[in-house]
Amino acid sequence: MKRNLMMRNSNGMGRGLLIAALLVVGLAVAVPANAIVFNLTSDHCTGTCGIAPFGNVTLTQNGTTVDVDVHLFSPNFFAKTGAADFEAFKFNATGVVVGDITVNQNAVGQTLAPDAGAFNGDGTGNFGFGINCTTCGNGASSAFNTDIIFHVASATIADLTAPNNLGNVFVADIFSSNLGGLNGNGNTGPVDASVPNVPEPASLLLLGTGLAGLGVWRWKKSQI
Repeated sequence: MKRNLMMRNSNGMGRGLLIAALLVVGLAVAVPANAIVFNLTSDHCTGTCGIAPFGNVTLTQNGTTVDVDVHLFSPNFFAKTGAADFEAFKFNATGVVVGDITVNQNAVGQTLAPDAGAFNGDGTGNFGFGINCTTCGNGASSAFNTDIIFHVASATIADLTAPNNLGNVFVADIFSSNLGGLNGNGNTGPVDASVPNVPEPASLLLLGTGLAGLGVWRWKKSQI
């Protein structure tokens, strides 16, 4: 009786480990291996822009093109200030020229364009590329909160995610909106991202493999 109870417990534990392993592997599959996300967390705004994270940057490898989606959380809007070199978003890219970059025109009433230069606003470090709102007024006068979406041809995610001289990977120029009932504080300035915030699928698969192996070992032991 006691041996049968121990075998049932062992079998149950083995099945539990196998189920856990399958869930971990499923999570690894659910997180695309060709995508990575960065949170915008470091605050360089004059007088602070509030509580981080302020938004995120998602990069997805689509064949030989990298798709980039820059999203801001409420109450933050993209602004145009000298603190960020008048660029709504700044990044670096290896082996890329402006002609490789196309920008979705989804900011209603505004025109967004890729830009190249020597950018180093407000001590966020050196950047060679930006997305500029060519029709926006300076400051928060033409702030917009639709995502900045652009595509970099003939590139990889690694080409766009190397930290700059100060360890920053991306910078967005934002306005913490206090208009229209939003609870921002009205300040503007750059916020940056430096490290990705999602686990690599390879790490999840490694964990899942280990759990699966332990489950199989326990099941085999229970059959002895």
